[in-house]
This record gives sequence, C-alpha cells and structure tokens, in this order.
Amino acid sequence: ENRAPTPAELARMKAMVAQAMNEGAFGLSTGLRYVPGYYSTVDEVIALSEEAATRGGIYTSHLREEGVGLLDGVAEALEIGRRAKIPVILTHHKAIGRQAWGKSVTTLAMVDSARKAGTDVMVDQYPFTASYTGLDVLVPPWALAGGRDELRRRLSTPALKDSIYRGMMDLLMNDRGGGDISRVQFSIVAWDKSLQGKTLADWAVQRGLKPTPGNAIPLILEGVLNGGAGMVYHVIEEADVRRIMAHPMTMIASDGRLTKLGEGVPHPRNYGTFPRVLGKYVREDHVLTLEQAVHKMTGMPAERLKLRDHGCLRVGCVADVTIFDAATVRDVGTFTDPHHYPVGIPWVIVNGEPVVANNVFTAARPGRVVRRPR
Repeated sequence: ENRAPTPAELARMKAMVAQAMNEGAFGLSTGLRYVPGYYSTVDEVIALSEEAATRGGIYTSHLREEGVGLLDGVAEALEIGRRAKIPVILTHHKAIGRQAWGKSVTTLAMVDSARKAGTDVMVDQYPFTASYTGLDVLVPPWALAGGRDELRRRLSTPALKDSIYRGMMDLLMNDRGGGDISRVQFSIVAWDKSLQGKTLADWAVQRGLKPTPGNAIPLILEGVLNGGAGMVYHVIEEADVRRIMAHPMTMIASDGRLTKLGEGVPHPRNYGTFPRVLGKYVREDHVLTLEQAVHKMTGMPAERLKLRDHGCLRVGCVADVTIFDAATVRDVGTFTDPHHYPVGIPWVIVNGEPVVANNVFTAARPGRVVRRPR
C-alpha cells in the first residue's frame, strides 16, 4: 500500500528488525526504487535503521533514484546514515541513463564529504555497463500500488492512463530505458520464452511496429500485466564504472543470484563478476592493482561486516580461498551468451574443503550460514 505505517505498524516493524538483529542479521537493507519500498519515507527508514544501529548493524540501500534523481538518492542514503548514526553502503552504485552519466564525479565527492563529516559510508559495485531488474521499473511506482488489478483499473481511466504513459515515457527516455529501447533486453520471461535474449525493439518489430519508445509502452504494460519479466538494461557508462571502481571506498559485489546452467539469458555477472575485475580491470586496463582488487573483494567487505576471521590468509581465519592464475583469469559469458563459467580458477576452497579441485566441481557442500559476530 502506498501509505505511511501506523504507529502500531511501525512498532511491529521495529520489533522485527530487532529480532532479526538478535538472530544474527548484519543490518537493514532497503530497495527504495522498488514497490513497496518506494512508498517508505525517510523518517520510516531512519526509525528502522536506528534499531539496527543500536545492535551494531549497517544500512545498505538500493537507492531510491539512480537516473536523473541520482544525487537526491545518494543524499537520502547519507541522511539516513547521519541521522540514524549507522554505517551506510550505497549498494551496486551506478549512474543510469544519459542524463546521469558522469554524475559519479559528484556522488563520490558526496561520499568523501560525508566521511569527513563523520558518517561511515562505503560503496559497492558490479563491473558491468548493464543492470538487471524487473520490467516493472519502467512503470511509475505509484501506478503499481495494489498490484496488477489496480494497474488495470488505472489504465481503464483515461486521465490516469495518460499520466502512466507520460511517466513511462520519462523512465524510458531519462532513466532505466536509456532513451533507446534496443538497450532493454529480456532475460527471464516465464510467459514467452521466445523473447529471452531479445530487446524491446525486437519485440516491437515482431509485432509489426516501429521500434520507438511510444510503441514500446503498451508492450511493456502487456508484459507487466502478464507477470513481468527479468530484464537487462544497457544504460551505464564505462567511464562511471571505472571511476566508481577506483574509489578507495568501493567494494566489488556481483548483485547476482544462483543461476541454473542454460536457463534463460541472465546477466553475465552471475558467472563472471570477480574474474572480470581481475582480467579486464586489473590485467588489461590497469584500473586497479591486483592487490587493490583482491582487497576490495575479500578483506574490505569482511571488515565492513566485522567478520574478523574472514577475508584474509592468516592462521586462525576461516579457510575460504580462491586460487586463480593472474595471467589467465577472466570472465567468458556475454550478454547474449552468458552461460559460461570463468577460466583461470583451478581451485576454490570453502571452510578448508575443496569445492573446485583442478577445475572440477567436487560436489562438496561445506558452506555455512554466516551471522553477525556478537
């Protein structure tokens, strides 16, 4: 529901955060660009963050805005950190769409200023020029309140339909759409697997339409009303990727998920995030040194989570070890052919037990749930 919580609801929410923290959670995470998180106010998030802060937690946020409103989204996260007195991570930080390209200069300066003023803020990032999320981010969040039935009702009202179309055009031109529907690629589509790997432009042509943003809007709504889809959005500038990566407070993270080999056309980050950094951005492009990259993947995030026995090679630490060849390690998957494991990683050891040995999966499952240290 698109409304603020009642005092009783907020009290229950705070109790849930406290319970999760007491059970070993690391902190509070929000997805403020997505429904229903988009409907939350700053004060609501601060109230919940304070519960995590008093128990040693962190606040990590998918920003409310990453396109035209990027600077406002960063400012909001920094305000939450400052007022709740909680460490902050700007998660998978990026600048989406042509209107936002280059704004990482300002966002990173904002991070530096906040740190100097006493707010403990860091950044994480995946090393790609495309993001992954649902098709429904191309619909204004207010129009999604109440679910698909309510969206259908709004579309049946001419004034609301017109407002939805105008909002979608703005999102296509200035935000996740990147101003070009050929930049919007289907990844996982349960209701029409033939679309997987194709773009919105391809779908328009398939329907006998010119591949324009205006013609794409009814198609997007059709897809959302059919249940939505996982999408890859090619709307990030390489210069921003490099600038964010090189910042001393940036960690590397995949923002990926477990992927069944051969299913759909997922984002290649699910297979190759860390090898891509080591191969492209260290060995080939020299954005980072090898030591910097490894620290951003291991010791730095472990320190952020206060996991003192993780993230380094030291007697007494958890033996989670990746053995790679710095001369050959690289990602292999692409956006059109993502289902490839990286090369140059012959051994992976988890809790002291090999799970990849001489390039072969061992079927061992020694992993354990990691909880916040008491």
